[in-house]
Amino acid sequence: MAFPDAVTDAWHMVALAKDIRGSTVRKVMLCNTPIVLFRSTSGIAALVDRCPHRNYPLSEGRVENGTLSCPYHGWRFAADGRCVETPGCPSAALPQAKLAAQPLRVIERAGAVFVSMSDAAPDEPTLPPDFDNPELDHFWWQQGTWQGRAFDAIENVMDPFHTGHLHHGFIRRRDRRLPVRLVVTSHGDGIEMAIEQDAPDLGLMSRFLERDRQRSISRYYPPTIVQARWEGHAGLTLCVTAIFTPATDGSFTPFARFSTRRGFAPGWLKQAAIRLFLAPVVAQDRKALARQHATMALFGNPRFVEGPGDILGNRLQRLWSGQHVPPGADEGVTAEL
Repeated sequence: MAFPDAVTDAWHMVALAKDIRGSTVRKVMLCNTPIVLFRSTSGIAALVDRCPHRNYPLSEGRVENGTLSCPYHGWRFAADGRCVETPGCPSAALPQAKLAAQPLRVIERAGAVFVSMSDAAPDEPTLPPDFDNPELDHFWWQQGTWQGRAFDAIENVMDPFHTGHLHHGFIRRRDRRLPVRLVVTSHGDGIEMAIEQDAPDLGLMSRFLERDRQRSISRYYPPTIVQARWEGHAGLTLCVTAIFTPATDGSFTPFARFSTRRGFAPGWLKQAAIRLFLAPVVAQDRKALARQHATMALFGNPRFVEGPGDILGNRLQRLWSGQHVPPGADEGVTAEL
């Protein structure tokens, strides 16, 4: 799947701000492009990871006085890409159009670093509700770069029917299904699926972490964000904002931000419990997406058959590609999960 303009022209989360401190130099991949991140005097900077002089990776360099020094010849670059020094050579009038590295737009929000490779992106990334709500407890969870396609990871988290099988015992149980009502609502530039039910799921995570469950809502914010919200009689119990950053054609870097209501437990305890119960679920998804991608590569291209549980149809694909979908709510679907 070649990345559509709607993806390459968007803002993408590429790192946690806490991982770029002091003299740290960090390389990330975004849509097949290597990027180097470092702390300049004005904040986090992002450059395409290529020295214009001899094509050496700048990510192997070091930070000097808020600039990035290439280890090959020592050329130093500022946050805006300007070459500020060519050691051993006159530098009074450096021809910037020729010597400059390629800068990228970068913004830090809620402990996350967002980069845009295109001037077509808006002034700031559009973030979903409660992403940085000060009245909630928040923590980030990031587990490196995975094998698979970012789009398939989005489809995975929007699909409730795999959870009783792939995650049997942890989220739901394939041998003890519960009746639910599924309601899909299209918003033109996004789509959501609500799962209405009378009791929490029967997996370990719900039994230990949820007091009650009335419904959960998963909403896709194109091109790379899915936010899932679980609600009970007292309101929000858990909000998970998952960001699937496309690294290459066959890999992606997932980030997850967990937000919970304050009061019923200390933040550190909730974080420990969520990590404990979700760790095997995350490992199962990681393995499944890698195996799915390997099979698609073996056969040369994706071949998908739409089944009765695929009630979103092709709307995820259309939104990923930058299209809009007709707004409105579908007729509710009765199912067992």
